[in-house]
Amino acid sequence: MADTKREIERKYESDDSGLPDLTAVTGVDAVVDKGVAHLDATYYDTADERLAASSITLRRRTGGADAGWHLKFPVAPGVRDEIHAPLSDSLPRSLAGLVRSRVRDAELRPVVRLLSDRDIRDLVDAGGRLLAEVSVDAVRAERLTGDGGVAQWTELEVELADGGDPAFLDRVDKRLRKAGVRPSASASKLARALAETAPRKKGGKTGRAVNVGKAGGQRQPSPPETAGDHVLAYVREQRDALVELDPAVRQDTYDSVHRMRVATRRMRSAFLSYAKVLDRTVTDPIGEELKWLAGELGVDRDQEVLAERLTAALTELPRTLVYGPVRTRLRTWMHARHGGSRRRLIGVLDSTRYLTLLDSVDALVAEPPLLRAAAGSPEKVIGKAVRKDFGKLAGMVEQAIAAEPGTERDLALHEARKKAKRTRYAAEAAIASLGDPATALAKSMKSLQNLLGDHQDSVMTRQTLRELSAVAHAAGENVFTYGLLYGREEARAAADEAELPGAWREVTGGMRV
Repeated sequence: MADTKREIERKYESDDSGLPDLTAVTGVDAVVDKGVAHLDATYYDTADERLAASSITLRRRTGGADAGWHLKFPVAPGVRDEIHAPLSDSLPRSLAGLVRSRVRDAELRPVVRLLSDRDIRDLVDAGGRLLAEVSVDAVRAERLTGDGGVAQWTELEVELADGGDPAFLDRVDKRLRKAGVRPSASASKLARALAETAPRKKGGKTGRAVNVGKAGGQRQPSPPETAGDHVLAYVREQRDALVELDPAVRQDTYDSVHRMRVATRRMRSAFLSYAKVLDRTVTDPIGEELKWLAGELGVDRDQEVLAERLTAALTELPRTLVYGPVRTRLRTWMHARHGGSRRRLIGVLDSTRYLTLLDSVDALVAEPPLLRAAAGSPEKVIGKAVRKDFGKLAGMVEQAIAAEPGTERDLALHEARKKAKRTRYAAEAAIASLGDPATALAKSMKSLQNLLGDHQDSVMTRQTLRELSAVAHAAGENVFTYGLLYGREEARAAADEAELPGAWREVTGGMRV
């Protein structure tokens, strides 16, 4: 079983002078000697160092108080999420899955071994509460691939105690700098080890394996100039989001499924909206796979949305209007549906089909299928594409407004919602090239999408209420509350429909792209 904690630390260069006096730091009452720990850590990565390229570290470490497997993901400078699994001979499956979107089918192998003598001090306040752990690490790094280079250095590390105030590290930093201690040039021990033990090229300089972009194999792009540059920048951003959100989805992090689903839809929308820029004979097959992935993600996401909506609606009701075990039945429905969809989703992320999709997107970004219009000016090519999407949306909204209330209008509004979302994504991709008009359009499309989305959520909620009430009725339970909630949802949908004409007039009046 893996445990996760947030690690907030700062690293500094150190020499033989040892640790400066830190009792002068505000809040520190004492510096407690905790002795020396002998740490032996082996770091794993692919042959082309895909994890290191994304500032991710995976290690197996013995010695110290937290021996075991550690996987660290960057959050911000000096902040990482560390996932710990018990010590074992082989990589735990719980951690292997979290790096699969980056590793794919490549083999993880030992790349560096770090032997550290860690001299530990605890900074505590007057009540004996731990504020931070300070250590002076004497490190020996051995490269386990290539020519087996070796490096040695000493560094000082300050790690904030769990739940501590990050501002405390600023006070420690000020004291260390005053004593002549300077921040480390490397973000982590592994980064420094890889740099200093790399095989040497002619002329004495060290060489590194070609470090890739966030998702493997991609060099950092030049600033966008053409229409094709801007579209590719947007596609690349969504590719990176897919890869980076994969571990969060596996860990069931709040809203991660929704964000990953949005990334798939944004990429697919870009393929469709900018079909004059990217060849559809190449993008269409990838788009179909993105549609498949979005559908699989939707099983979990739609469940989250309905559960939140039903729970909120039930909470708003006076207790005198809640008859029967409605809350219990809702919880049972939520847990049963969520558990099944979670297992299915993890299976999808472990599937060959999903990993092949990621490889296909990488290949497209590396060698984009650009058409003639890709070389054109962003203002002309991208602006025309956005206006085309908006024109199609206008027709669908007007058709939905004119439709008969009921199923016909529900379906028309749902289709308009999907087109509003695509127009929004097209506008988002155009912001870098078209500026404020695209920003304004994206904002108005989001508002329209929210209105139409609330209507569709009401449609789905009413369907769920019918299903729940049927089960409750069969069990001999009072179904009054389900009917009451259904009626409220019906009124909410009617209010959305009444609001739509005015909202649409505002959108068309502000259209400037």
